[in-house]
Amino acid sequence: MAELDVLVLGNNTLDVILYPIDDVPRDRSLAFQQVAVSAGGCASNTAVGLAALGLRTGLVGCVGADAAGDLAMATWQRFGVDTRFVARLSGVPTAVSVGLVDSAAQPRFLHIPAANAHLTVDRLDVAAWLATGARWLHVGGFLITLGLLDVRVAEVLAQMREAGWQVSLDIVRAHHGRPLEALWAALPYVDVFFCNQQEAHWLTGAEDPAQAAQLLRERGAGTVIVKLGAAGCWLASAEVTRQVPGVPAQVLDTTGAGDAFAAGFIAARLRGAEAMAACAFANRVGAGTTEGVGALTLWENSARVTGLRRQISDYN
Repeated sequence: MAELDVLVLGNNTLDVILYPIDDVPRDRSLAFQQVAVSAGGCASNTAVGLAALGLRTGLVGCVGADAAGDLAMATWQRFGVDTRFVARLSGVPTAVSVGLVDSAAQPRFLHIPAANAHLTVDRLDVAAWLATGARWLHVGGFLITLGLLDVRVAEVLAQMREAGWQVSLDIVRAHHGRPLEALWAALPYVDVFFCNQQEAHWLTGAEDPAQAAQLLRERGAGTVIVKLGAAGCWLASAEVTRQVPGVPAQVLDTTGAGDAFAAGFIAARLRGAEAMAACAFANRVGAGTTEGVGALTLWENSARVTGLRRQISDYN
């Protein structure tokens, strides 16, 4: 019997999210109204969402053997995320992101990669992953998980595909100036590629999401989903190419919305939904995440999570 349904690989942080911060003066203290402190990072956010939605979820990553790492581990334990593949590193700090969310609901991040830089291809234990019986590997925050920017990551994804797993990958636009060879090498082994409209434009030069998605499919990705914020998403696959409308939300903070979208899509697909229905569900989940401060607000709301679980159970 399978122990897990899905594994999530990528960056993990301790998040400190402050709201609202419209300016940071140098000569005086600044008050704010809300703060959220929890495990964060693309991989963590997606894993927590999947676990909250009822999927048996494992997390792969690195954190420090420090107080910040303890806080992150406590968050994962609370949501039921399996952490057997999370390495605790002595003498290395846990990555930390401080998010300054302005009145327009847009976060700006101060970030130290720290332990995430130690998550390299050489640390990945494919044999152990396969032994879990999971069916899906998701890579979160690929371009900001610096240790994974290695063309050999394509070999890992190929092995997962050969074993019958589905592979998805979400990038997060990076500003470190490193080349994209690892991404282009990986794309032919990616069943579902997630990016937002700005990232799609950056990667392809095409402003139109439909054109950008097609160019990314030509690079090898099976299905491309371009997230369009309040407008929903653009779905491009061999079977369908169309926009899936968004869901209205009272937006307070967009931190983690893309990660929640990925969790919603993967959960729906693993429960038997077709791609269009999975996108519609993912839009709902992503929108719900924006209505509170921090990436985990939706998953803390037991009534809303129960409703979401009930919705995906209908796909079986």
